[in-house]
Amino acid sequence: MPYFTLPDLGEGLQEAEVVEWLVKEGDTVKVDDLLLSVETAKAIVDIPAPRDGTVATLFVHNGDLIHTGEPLLAFEGEEGSGSQSVVGKLQSQEDTDNPDHFVVGAVGGTPAVQTTPAIRSLASHLGVKLEQLRGSGPGGTITIEDVQQQASLKQSHGDSTPLKGVARSMAKAMASAGQQVVPVSLFDQVSVSHWPADTDITLRLIRAIVAGCRVEPAVNAWFDGDRLSMRIVEKVDLGIAVDTPDGLFVPVLRDVANREPDDLRDGLNHLRKDVEQRKIPAKELQGATLSLSNFGTLGGRFATPVVVPPQVAIIGAGKRFTQPGIKDGELFEDVQLPISLTFDHRALNGGQAARFLAALLADLAD
Repeated sequence: MPYFTLPDLGEGLQEAEVVEWLVKEGDTVKVDDLLLSVETAKAIVDIPAPRDGTVATLFVHNGDLIHTGEPLLAFEGEEGSGSQSVVGKLQSQEDTDNPDHFVVGAVGGTPAVQTTPAIRSLASHLGVKLEQLRGSGPGGTITIEDVQQQASLKQSHGDSTPLKGVARSMAKAMASAGQQVVPVSLFDQVSVSHWPADTDITLRLIRAIVAGCRVEPAVNAWFDGDRLSMRIVEKVDLGIAVDTPDGLFVPVLRDVANREPDDLRDGLNHLRKDVEQRKIPAKELQGATLSLSNFGTLGGRFATPVVVPPQVAIIGAGKRFTQPGIKDGELFEDVQLPISLTFDHRALNGGQAARFLAALLADLAD
């Protein structure tokens, strides 16, 4: 029986979550009819049919996580018929006698769980999902202790929920960054009492970041940790952290140093709208040379935001607060804006980071 696998979605995306099937078993489809929607770390993608045919079997369900090359559905008909996008046939029980095939339990090349039939039966009896375990036995084999420990956790705290979509992608990116970057943070604050009430804070921060880059261009750069090489980038493409119910996105506002404020505000509004509707193109989430997290709109004064390679720095703006100040001999409430700068110490030294931060603060105070 021919089947259709999850195609390569590009941009290095190797997994997706099934959002919604648009067909059901027994439906007849034409080439390019939409089959299902899947959610990647970057966007929701509609997948069309690669051929005419009748849907025989759906292999995944809404909410399932699937990897590139794993089967989505099977069409009725003989093997080899129809579109070239339809590949191979599903492994049957007889195939397990052939050492060239994957072992029982493997789908689309994903390694099967390594354990014994008895432990599989125990796991089934205890309601433990073996695919969620990391085996402690030789070669990663799942042992009886692994199953019993998971069963005890489940009884005490309930089932764990695997991360999916944006949250899963962010977890991987943060773990990778944590293994690569040598982070150092500088903290300071600046009086902004002189700002008009209608000040667009994000645009004001962007202007100050540009001022900092003019004084210390090395902050706007890409660093290759494998080759220990650094590329200072002339154009400032600023990643702006956007919080959504689906997770954190960082769309890129291009060439912020050479755009007028109204144009920047329009660009920010369009990016936010596209992110919230999950319609932002993948390319608009890539290529940032520097990042800004304006987390103070939600809470918190100072932070140590994560630098994501190949970038070398990220600026954080905290929640404004007041402190006593004196002007012309009079006491007043002075509004302070806390600023955090986290940088990769492999690429920048403390002097470079401090000069950038000083220039940024001076612009905010202007």
